[in-house]
Amino acid sequence: MAFAKTLMVQGTTSDAGKSTLVAAICRVLYRKGVRVVPFKPQNMALNSAVTVDGGEIGRAQAVQAQASGLPPHTDMNPVLLKPNSDTGCQVIVHGKVVTNLEAAAYHAYKPIAMQAVMDSWRRLQAQYECIVVEGAGSPAEINLRDNDIANMGFAESADCPVILIADIDRGGVFAHIVGTLALLSESERKRIIGFVINRFRGDMALLQPGLDWLEKETGKPVIAVLPYLHNLHIEAEDAVPFNLNKKADAVLRVIVPILPHVSNHTDMDPLRLHPHIDFQFISMGEPVPPADLIILPGSKNVRGDLAVLEAHGWRSELARHLRYGGKVIGICGGFQMLGNMIHDPHGFEGEAGSSQGFGWLDMETTLEEEKYLAQVEGRLTIDAAKVTGYEIHMGVSHGPALDNPLIYLDAQPEGALSADGLIAGTYLHGLFDEAEATKALLDWGGLNQYTAAFDEIAQYDYMELREAGLERLADCVEQHLDWEKLKPYLPAISI
Repeated sequence: MAFAKTLMVQGTTSDAGKSTLVAAICRVLYRKGVRVVPFKPQNMALNSAVTVDGGEIGRAQAVQAQASGLPPHTDMNPVLLKPNSDTGCQVIVHGKVVTNLEAAAYHAYKPIAMQAVMDSWRRLQAQYECIVVEGAGSPAEINLRDNDIANMGFAESADCPVILIADIDRGGVFAHIVGTLALLSESERKRIIGFVINRFRGDMALLQPGLDWLEKETGKPVIAVLPYLHNLHIEAEDAVPFNLNKKADAVLRVIVPILPHVSNHTDMDPLRLHPHIDFQFISMGEPVPPADLIILPGSKNVRGDLAVLEAHGWRSELARHLRYGGKVIGICGGFQMLGNMIHDPHGFEGEAGSSQGFGWLDMETTLEEEKYLAQVEGRLTIDAAKVTGYEIHMGVSHGPALDNPLIYLDAQPEGALSADGLIAGTYLHGLFDEAEATKALLDWGGLNQYTAAFDEIAQYDYMELREAGLERLADCVEQHLDWEKLKPYLPAISI
């Protein structure tokens, strides 16, 4: 049996471009007819996705799966860590929650996690022609090198070559590369087959002397200098994106508080990128501006984030917003906050106990041991618009508010819509992905009063925008990457 070739991308820093380079290589190979699959041994992120086999993986791997023409699968990200405090996280192995661990305890758990990583990699080896692997953070974190499963620890176990990517836009790119090499062992340095310099904007003639020096100093080639792609949209792995500049055609004001443990903030991408939405993420302590629609996002520590909102005056701000006819949507943890009480009797997300919610929806939520994971589709009760997405939650909600649902999923009621029509809540992530759902919800939120904008909204399709971003990224990497240097490490292709 022929086994897949494995190529790994590691970065000199977090956010160097590992996720996007893996997605781009996957899409280029997919377009060439290669059976390619993405893989990330260990991911720490609060943005996640539900897989075809009923598990949970990092959101970036779901995007890379899309780039590869595949549905997301738990083997693509066998170990996912979801932080629920500054020092602890929920540990998800092969898509299922196995435990909650503090950082020191997880370090001791790594040999067990490594077995899960290698099991998934071997299964993918037997099914595909090429595995494109994404590292995590930097391989030069010397305090994390013992029992490493995310970077060189995996590369050594899988005996695979490594591309090192560095972000020139943040400065110090040559120091990042040379310093990273200096902190690796001799065998690890030998695994690096070349460098990719990411997000370059400027005159290549001015950069060339630096590239020549780097190749001479390290004895390794620069495989690509990738240009800075303005206005490129690829869903974020974890970091909340900066607010966009105010749009000339924006008419509807939407704001979202940045919670300390915000999860799946990519739910907001369709609105953040919408040409007629003045969208803002609002940090805690920042003044709350006037808005037509406020969205409370998901959270990995709902009671803790609710307490932070209370401490920063959001209860009174939300009450004033509703008093003047503004609309509110709560998604997952944000939905739970809209109810009367949130109970965590076993301390799954922090200290055991109960918290009083905002009380605008007559329901209570209890966190239970089993996490609910599902890919779903249905219809909004608003205009019967098609909606698709996924559910990831440990909370189970009960109460009269649920008798007036926001959504029907295969005839089953889901979520809630308040009697006065001002407040909506749902467990559904990806609420705005479908064009029909976006149109209906923004109509409800007030965009229909702006006739010119509303007439154009049907033309806005976030799924097409997401696919276009992958194509644009792949075109760039196909053009600028030196594929001849990668030929020994990839299946036979013609580029």
